[in-house]
Amino acid sequence: MEKRQRFSAEFKREAIRLVQTSGKPSATLARELGVPRNRLYKWVQDAEKKGGQAFRGSGRPKASQDELAALKRELARVKEENEILKKAAAYFARELP
Repeated sequence: MEKRQRFSAEFKREAIRLVQTSGKPSATLARELGVPRNRLYKWVQDAEKKGGQAFRGSGRPKASQDELAALKRELARVKEENEILKKAAAYFARELP
């Protein structure tokens, strides 16, 4: 399976600028840039719709440090509870005839 290509926001903005100012057909520019033509069209559409908000990141918001720390604490607590339950289950299993 081929790994999906990733392009930086700067690359996308430059590609859009070339589409708008070079006078070359988009298909030619896409080939020169090594980008699928339909993806180049999508970038142009995104830039027109979102303006400066386009290409801000991977689409997944990054967790804040506080949220990450809270999740780590909760994970540690749940692991501890899980170990206690495993020990209790083993204890009671020995007591059964």
